[in-house]
Amino acid sequence: MSQRVLVTAGASGIGREIARAFVANGASVFVCDIDPKSLTALAADITGVKTGLCDVSKRADVERMVSECVHALGGLDVLVNNAGIAGPTAPVEELDPDEWEKVMQVDLTGTFNVTRLSIPHLKKSSAGVIINMSSVAGRFGYANRSPYSTAKWGLIGFTKTLSIELGGFGIRANAILPGAVDGPRIQRVFDGRAKVSGKPIEQIKTEAMAVQSLKRFVDPKDIAALAVFLASDAAKSISGQMLPIDNDMQQAS
Repeated sequence: MSQRVLVTAGASGIGREIARAFVANGASVFVCDIDPKSLTALAADITGVKTGLCDVSKRADVERMVSECVHALGGLDVLVNNAGIAGPTAPVEELDPDEWEKVMQVDLTGTFNVTRLSIPHLKKSSAGVIINMSSVAGRFGYANRSPYSTAKWGLIGFTKTLSIELGGFGIRANAILPGAVDGPRIQRVFDGRAKVSGKPIEQIKTEAMAVQSLKRFVDPKDIAALAVFLASDAAKSISGQMLPIDNDMQQAS
């Protein structure tokens, strides 16, 4: 029987590549996202993907979406919590508290609610898997990015706890910690850093590469391949782990 997979925020970026990789591996995939146009484009691009609108920061949306997903797939074997926002770039003392709370609501509370509602269905699977998308910001301090870093550190504790709680049910939980991933999102991050620091954008990029051994951005397809591996029987003994995929970053920059 093919895996039944839910990918949150899967209509673009890393999530889209994860959905594509699971479909290519023979899985039945349900993707939720906040952007209806991107969901329509995704369904046209990847044959067979089922989709649903969902703002993970809204509990009612999550409740409806998980129910729709399980009905559409006939159950659930793999949950990929990919939904998250980058949040503001500013020193702690200058942060808008509303912006802080927005990041927590999406990155932490949203992940909690999707997972909470998915667990009863994962328990019915013969090989349930939870994959949480943390970040290099979840193992380093991150100047001027305190909401994002705090949320990504929080996902580490959440992942470890899930692994302990759910191991008895045969459910594995791991976190993926990407570094600087190629795409428009990292460009927005660099733009934010340039604005705060007053440095040219090219200098920001050079500094980012200086703190990693491999001088390149992470390919989203590589993250997707790691997710498929973690959900596979080849990783049946891996749980409660944090897996960096960051070209060997020595610090967040």
